Amino acid sequence: MEIKIRRELYDQYDNIRNKYVAPEGLNEETVKSISKYKNEPEWMLNKRLHALKTFRELKMPNWGPSLEKLDLNKITYFVIPEAEPNQDSWENVPENIKRTFEKLGIPEAERKALAGVGAQYDSQVVYHKIRDDLKSKGVIFEDMDVAVQKYPDLVKKYFMKNVTVNLHKFAALHGAVWSGGTFIYVPKNTKVDMPLQAYFRMNAKKGGQFEHTLIIVDEGSQLHYIEGCSAPLYNMSSIHAGCVEIYVKKNARMRYSSVENWSKNTFNLNTKRAIVEENGIIEWVGGNLGSGTTMLYPTSLLIGENARADHISIAYAGHDQNQDTGAKVYHLAKNTSSIIKSKSISKDGGITAYRGLIKIAKGAENSKCSVSCDALMFDNKSQSNTYPSIDVEEKNSDVVHEATVGKISEEQIFYLQSRGLSAEESVKMIVSGFIEPLVKELPLEYAVEMNRLIELEMEGSLG
Repeated sequence: MEIKIRRELYDQYDNIRNKYVAPEGLNEETVKSISKYKNEPEWMLNKRLHALKTFRELKMPNWGPSLEKLDLNKITYFVIPEAEPNQDSWENVPENIKRTFEKLGIPEAERKALAGVGAQYDSQVVYHKIRDDLKSKGVIFEDMDVAVQKYPDLVKKYFMKNVTVNLHKFAALHGAVWSGGTFIYVPKNTKVDMPLQAYFRMNAKKGGQFEHTLIIVDEGSQLHYIEGCSAPLYNMSSIHAGCVEIYVKKNARMRYSSVENWSKNTFNLNTKRAIVEENGIIEWVGGNLGSGTTMLYPTSLLIGENARADHISIAYAGHDQNQDTGAKVYHLAKNTSSIIKSKSISKDGGITAYRGLIKIAKGAENSKCSVSCDALMFDNKSQSNTYPSIDVEEKNSDVVHEATVGKISEEQIFYLQSRGLSAEESVKMIVSGFIEPLVKELPLEYAVEMNRLIELEMEGSLG
């Protein structure tokens, strides 16, 4: 039996002319040149240089998947395509770049069901637009580079205060070389009725993408934000070390949906964290399918009473893939709650792992957490691992953790075939049933591109 994710749309690279390409490697001159190219204020340059210093001091992770094939001295950290930034008309985007995004369903999805879209190519956002009625309500949806110039006080207040540069080595790397990304501010008591979306495409060989997403959902407000990512396949390593910082204020609700489909030569070392205040809700919905190595653990800090976090994720690992994913939740106030549902599929020697941390601080009375990890393996060569870490300092709290591992059996296939299905259809039905509780939470109805990424297409036969 065989399971495949069709990647033809995503693995092909584009012959794009570049306006500026930084030399390989990371040093002070590279960081200064990025800041100078963007005409950044001095405070941002100082942040970058501090992050670079911290990056040099911190050690590489000595746990999780091996990173020995990642040579950070052979990465190109800043690539600007031959395109004008932040176009608000799709017609003004260069034809070759436009074709790439159109193949992936952008801006078709915008026309159908989105309130705003941003599209980033390598280190630069090439297209950005938001509905006029949302703009008139005070909703800010900008390229992160633009936000630094237009809203410096707001950016300065929140930028890398949640994900600090000393969190780990790749957070520091991000702080030094970040480029592009999304800035969203939703004013108090404002409901954004349709999702905002950003799509990040990395095309450069031996490249790195380091977009920064900063979202502030003010008191009583509501937002759904979608991110999609992909990259072409090369025979040399690339790195994605983006950052997502989310602030969910009192009585606010935020859903962050993401499907990451980087190519197998990409190390996906992303950092995502949310701070949730009183009665606030954060929902993380994520899929990881493409990269060769992923280390990704969205984190929720529940700092206000009755704050809630829901983490729903799926990971797929085929040949030469190691998907090390999970979630972290810190219960830091009374009556906080969290639910973590993690599913994984591994095949042909692929490795999946759930790596999670639940922390219930002393004084966080009546806090509740439920963790469920389900793994489906297709053969004896594949691996599925669970690494839960639970730290409970408050007696008056509840934590439940369960994990299951299963394999598609010949009996299941035989039974479905006896009902008239082919072997291929049988496998597809079993897998579809396995992932259905998670897939239905993904915004498939909003973005065509999400459909293409998350659907598992079954091909082949038993043998």
